[in-house]
Amino acid sequence: MRLLLVEDDRMIGRAMRQGLADAGFTVDWVTDGKSAEGALRDGVYDLVLLDLGLPGKDGMSLLRDLRRRHDPLPVLIVTARDEVADRIAGLNAGADDYVLKPFNLDELVARVRALLRRRAGTGVPLLQCGALVLDPVRREAQLGGVPVSLSAKEFALLETLMQRPGAVLSREQLENAIYGWQQEVGSNAVEVHLHNLRRKLGPDTIRNVRGVGYKVVGP
Repeated sequence: MRLLLVEDDRMIGRAMRQGLADAGFTVDWVTDGKSAEGALRDGVYDLVLLDLGLPGKDGMSLLRDLRRRHDPLPVLIVTARDEVADRIAGLNAGADDYVLKPFNLDELVARVRALLRRRAGTGVPLLQCGALVLDPVRREAQLGGVPVSLSAKEFALLETLMQRPGAVLSREQLENAIYGWQQEVGSNAVEVHLHNLRRKLGPDTIRNVRGVGYKVVGP
């Protein structure tokens, strides 16, 4: 799952990016409102972590613009503005959650996961397709109750597919979900990860819909 982090404090931003990456997320980080505006136009993100006091364009204006164009992208405000009026304003402007600095990183990750589950239409923390079960929190996969060892990218790719059961995702959508700006992407990287997943999970677990993309079927 790919996140956009909008945070101008470099020490906080580095810690957040590292903590979210350690939890298995792909994270792009910008430090000002104008850069965030440009990134959001790409429409490749699953969630935004948004500071309010930003140079260039403030976070509240970014949020209002996002909702004005009816974009349902989940937004988690992360800010030092602790007045009740600020929290009410942020939530009323369309934020899905509001976290105050300083925060506990584990709680922040848990809130991100909760918002992503809500976006996917499920409150269940485990992802399941037939005998295939994925635990995004523990970063564990099981097939028929037997643990399956997956690389970080294999897990991220499988999680992306299982977050959208029945949906066919293109190679470009999968690439956008698991690779950030700073990561070099080979021309056939997604296909290589899919090949490895089929080898570990069975050839029929991930179906290729010719000319369209891929979806999880599950054994």
